[in-house]
Amino acid sequence: MSFKPVTHVLFDMDGLLLNTEDLYTIGFQKVASRYGKEFTFSLKCKIMGQQSKEFASIIINELDLPLTVDEFLTEIRKVFNDLFPQCRIMPGVEKLIYHLHRNNIPMGLATSSSIESYELKAGRHQKLFDLLPFKTWGTSDPQVKNGKPSPDIFFVAANKFPDKPVNEKCLVFEDSINGVKAAVAAGMQVVMVPDPRLDRSLATEATLILDSMEEFQPELFGLPPFGNY
Repeated sequence: MSFKPVTHVLFDMDGLLLNTEDLYTIGFQKVASRYGKEFTFSLKCKIMGQQSKEFASIIINELDLPLTVDEFLTEIRKVFNDLFPQCRIMPGVEKLIYHLHRNNIPMGLATSSSIESYELKAGRHQKLFDLLPFKTWGTSDPQVKNGKPSPDIFFVAANKFPDKPVNEKCLVFEDSINGVKAAVAAGMQVVMVPDPRLDRSLATEATLILDSMEEFQPELFGLPPFGNY
């Protein structure tokens, strides 16, 4: 399969840069368990990449929870305040981001998280996230009208690069089906690094699917190969 050369890179965060998707599962199950419900992997796949009010509404409806969206978010924030500071960087992430930084490749963050949630997650890893100077927090940014799978967040994120690249020159890294659909809708190529449990036949729109960020070869997309410092 042939890929088109790119000049700019956009990263999702949860489940892609950080292992926070594991923590989301723990947190959602804690709340669901209070009402005798199970937060399943199929439900998780539906909400991955969405903004907070969007995923809260879906979870409430799917699990028939006796909560409003605001009540659910209040409960879940209490859980996440303890969980998120424990998050870890995913394999291969530091190597790639430091490599692209050394080669002056413009990079940005395009996460559906709120800025408050981001600060909890990124607190211990600020040195790494400082290398992504152009950040978009979907839940907190009024310009991002709709969450993934709508392309809004990637249009907004790409527009933050000072040289305003055309969308076709932006490469997105994602872990969710909603994120892949959003990137494709934005006219961007997308490398997917999904949860190993995901049925990959559901992600046919992805430009490339990898088991780990460690497998990524920058030169496939016209980026400097590893070791080119």
